[in-house]
Amino acid sequence: MIYAYASLTITNPTSLAAYREKAGAALALHGGKIEAATADSTAIDGEPTIPDVAALLSFPDKDAALGWINDPSLAEVHALRRDAGVSDIVLLG
Repeated sequence: MIYAYASLTITNPTSLAAYREKAGAALALHGGKIEAATADSTAIDGEPTIPDVAALLSFPDKDAALGWINDPSLAEVHALRRDAGVSDIVLLG
């Protein structure tokens, strides 16, 4: 199991709503899932930028995570997320 941290600063809520409708199914195509997501993050050390939405994603392995982000059939789904605002995803491993 490998995890990814997603951080989103939202400027287009309509695009985010459309993304949310498709995100779970898109993740599932590569064995991924949303472990936790929140719009209520709290900094507990340092001075990080607090995102509007933070999520912890899981995948069976690194190849599955890379398959998800690079899958041409999911380009439209990823475009919705990117159009929602600033979207950063970090693979933890």
